[in-house]
Amino acid sequence: MGLLGQPLGYYDYLTFLALILLLAAVMGLFLFLMGLPGRIAIKRNHPHAEAVKIMGWMGFLAIVPWVHAFIWAFHDGTTVDIRRMPDDERDAVRKEIKRLGGTLTDEYRDPLDPDETQKS
Repeated sequence: MGLLGQPLGYYDYLTFLALILLLAAVMGLFLFLMGLPGRIAIKRNHPHAEAVKIMGWMGFLAIVPWVHAFIWAFHDGTTVDIRRMPDDERDAVRKEIKRLGGTLTDEYRDPLDPDETQKS
C-alpha cells in the first residue's frame, strides 16, 4: 500500500514522524502560552491569581481576553480605599493627629478653625 500509487519508503515515514513531532511541539507551545498569565500571576503573588489563570486559559482563542489576562498578571493588586471622600479623609487624619497629640502640618490645618491657625 502507498500514497498515490507509490509505495511508502523510509523518507515518507520520516516525514510523518516529523509532522507528528511538529504538531506536538505546536500544541505544547499553545498550552505553554495559555497558562503563562496564570503562572506569572502566581509567581508574583497576585491577589487575583486564580482569576488571571482562568482568564488566560479561557480567553486564549479570542486573543483579546488573553492579552488582558497577561497585562493583569503584571498589575499590582493594590486596593484603593474609596469609602471616604478627600475632605472626609483629611478630617479623619486631622482628628487622628490631634488624638495622638501630634502637630498638624499645613496640609492638614483647617483654615476655618481659629485654634489651628493661631498655632502657626
